Amino acid sequence: MSEVVLAFDQLTIGYPHSKSPKILFEHISPVLKAGELVCFMGPNGIGKSTLLKTMAGLMPALSKQQPVLDPQKIAIVLTDRVHAMHLTVRSLIAYGRYPYVNWKADLSSKDNEAIDHALTLMHLEALADKEINNLSDGQLQMVMIARALVQDTPVILLDEPTAHLDLNNRLEVTNILRKLAREKNKAILVSTHELDLALQTADILWLADDKKLLTGIPEDLVLDGSLDRIFQFKGFDLKTGKVFHEVYRKQKIKLLGEGHIYLWTKNALERCGYEVGLEGDIELKAFDHTWEIENTQVSKLQDLLKKLN
Repeated sequence: MSEVVLAFDQLTIGYPHSKSPKILFEHISPVLKAGELVCFMGPNGIGKSTLLKTMAGLMPALSKQQPVLDPQKIAIVLTDRVHAMHLTVRSLIAYGRYPYVNWKADLSSKDNEAIDHALTLMHLEALADKEINNLSDGQLQMVMIARALVQDTPVILLDEPTAHLDLNNRLEVTNILRKLAREKNKAILVSTHELDLALQTADILWLADDKKLLTGIPEDLVLDGSLDRIFQFKGFDLKTGKVFHEVYRKQKIKLLGEGHIYLWTKNALERCGYEVGLEGDIELKAFDHTWEIENTQVSKLQDLLKKLN
């Protein structure tokens, strides 16, 4: 079994108030284990950021018994933008090594190796000497993740780490975190809205559910209806991972084929309002980047759709 590296018992978090505190999560017992990537999901304003800050010791819990935390075991990446004049990318990442340096704050060869490795891992080598005020939001987010990585803590907490990244970089960052959890035996918790990535990469999901926390592997939470109930998807079929398409064409298409050509052909037909099945009014064959309909071959899906219309 994986080692538990961070755990809380009957934790209540929120904001204190003289009359009545605002409770966001009540009597929850979150657990993080070494080697696992956990994705934390829930609607905006539900308290995900507050929970991460409380777990990191940046905010007090509302529970009577306060958790005892070792800050050297936890690295956290928040969404707050860093403003510092003339601070370079490398210098900002180097701050992650300060718990390990001497009183003169001298960086050792080991520290510099860790910084170089983080720069390489996050593809930031070309930006190492650039001032952070000249970075885009996405670039700065990558730098903040790199700073957390060089802290070399057993626990890493990240609040929306892919929020300002494009699709390619979102996927890359998620895969890097998953690989770090597995290969470096770290417990990594990511607050995210990236449902598609979370379902395909997370070892465990945390779902915010009316001041409670539902936990489990992604597949169980899909199959038992928890994700549907909490997010109330509109026009999205979670079980197939596709948007619902309205059938408005009269013809039904009998589609024959295999592999990714078949899947993308089916997607194009359904997006254009056709019902697709094993029986139909029109037979269509999709093989080897070629489509055959009514004894006529076409080499592009766009031409096929024009012929159907």
